Amino acid sequence: MNADKRACRRRLDEDQVGLVVEVFRMLADATRVQVLWQLVGGELSVNELAERVGKPAPSVSQHLAKLRMARLVRTRREGTSIYYSVANEHVQQLVTDAVFNAEHAGPGIPGHHRATGGDLQVIHEGADLAAEGGGS
Repeated sequence: MNADKRACRRRLDEDQVGLVVEVFRMLADATRVQVLWQLVGGELSVNELAERVGKPAPSVSQHLAKLRMARLVRTRREGTSIYYSVANEHVQQLVTDAVFNAEHAGPGIPGHHRATGGDLQVIHEGADLAAEGGGS
């Protein structure tokens, strides 16, 4: 996440703006946010995702199809099973930042912060996300 800050000053072309809007449109659905949050922890099948988000598998499958078309998730086939994962580290960071930002909006110390030996430890069940020293 050490992108050149000067890149933010350039004007985006309309095609790129459209793609960014589509990403945010995909994130504007509670089930898709829950699905992506589970995938931050690692790849899962449709049935595993359905169980974790508390939705029927056909519904989760439809959401995954939309997320796949928006290039936010990718698939891997193993025999007859298909496993889903976030498409890349940018999607993972976007979802993580959105969730952690929401936690900061609440009272008290956000749930993803825990003091451990002077370092800031970022917590996500099933994910190895640690930010040492500084913080969000």
